[in-house]
Amino acid sequence: MTSILLSPVSSPIHAEMTPPGSKSITNRALAIAAAAEGESLLTGALDSEDTQMMMGALRKMGVQLEHDPATAEIRVHGNGGAFQKTKTDGKSDLKNEPVELFCGNSGTTIRFLTAMCANAHGLFRLDGVERMRQRPLGDLLDGLRQLGVRVEAELGNDCPPVLLHADGIPGGRAVIPGNISSQFLSGLLMAVPYAREETTIAISGGLVSRPYITMTMEVMRAFGVTADEPEECVFRISAGQKYRGIRYVIEPDASAASYFFAAAAVAGGEMTVWNLTKNALQGDVGFCDCLAKMGCEVEYLADAIRVRRAPGAPLHGIETDMHFISDTAQTLSVVALFADSPTTIRNVANMRVKETDRIHAVVTELRKFGAEVEEFEDGMTIQPLKQSPPAVEVETYNDHRMAMSFAIAGLRLSGVTILDPGCTVKTYPGFWDDLEKIKNGR
Repeated sequence: MTSILLSPVSSPIHAEMTPPGSKSITNRALAIAAAAEGESLLTGALDSEDTQMMMGALRKMGVQLEHDPATAEIRVHGNGGAFQKTKTDGKSDLKNEPVELFCGNSGTTIRFLTAMCANAHGLFRLDGVERMRQRPLGDLLDGLRQLGVRVEAELGNDCPPVLLHADGIPGGRAVIPGNISSQFLSGLLMAVPYAREETTIAISGGLVSRPYITMTMEVMRAFGVTADEPEECVFRISAGQKYRGIRYVIEPDASAASYFFAAAAVAGGEMTVWNLTKNALQGDVGFCDCLAKMGCEVEYLADAIRVRRAPGAPLHGIETDMHFISDTAQTLSVVALFADSPTTIRNVANMRVKETDRIHAVVTELRKFGAEVEEFEDGMTIQPLKQSPPAVEVETYNDHRMAMSFAIAGLRLSGVTILDPGCTVKTYPGFWDDLEKIKNGR
């Protein structure tokens, strides 16, 4: 489909669902299981464009995987960190030609594997789509260089393609900024247990999306490796640790759940998301706290989270720092259209270097609805809609989160068309089907 015209709901939503597995956890678990000793079974795994990119790259690195989308299971035969490419005759061909790893527009894939491949021996070239070639990797590359790895940006601009001359990671100490992406630190943390020496990684200038680092460390711990934090933003990883193959259960995606929690806030009614709890590894469950401040009722159950807004109950504008949950800022910006006062989202400057410049893209599309929106470097202020807009076509910029966030406006407003709805395959191929289900109370 080139576009999809949404129809508003005629009554409040009363539905329950379980989103697909977390993309963030699935790709971390895949990278770690591939480096583990022995076999791992990942259950609840996400099947999406991003996870397919990770699996395709791992296979080119010599990792054997069996994926069953019907059961959401991936069996990974770990190689103990010894990544290598083999020819059909079974002999290693790694040193003669670069291993070409195409990562599409998957930031987790290219960032995690740039670090993980450093444990191999030979030449790797990691590349992606045109937008990926605009996304910065300089801090990650500099961190690897400080640890003794020879790596370079092929075009000299700190963006992909990346050429990695792998010969294992010597280790030592690295200091990198943490204000662009937590994925740089996550990639290093996952790779350096196989370094030849103990490794210390220090973060300067603050760390965006801190919950994702906690997530990384917890997934590492589940596979048998520990990373210590002796002082804030200083991480120490002992040499000689090995990941071990395990059975690992992946949580539903909290970022995906945010769209359905927002649906209850915007359309009224009640939404229950199963198998996701307040204590989830994913910091994006904090999106529900934003909805609570706006006037929704949020109930944290033992095995679910429930959000409700009684029909007629107002939504209030809020001022909020979404530094740690910036992947849900687009969703909140759409909810803000229906509040009774302005909403300000701050401290999300890192959104500008995602699949698109998400701050500018959100502001541009909100204005199409007739909303007054002020854009600033690290966020925006959204004035509520004064009246229902005429028909609106929402440009998605090949950004899955733009499509899914703005779809929520179509639950309340007539004439909302989402362009390029297929971009949701990046993390949530079944989104449009699930959206229809909740509109019908399923």
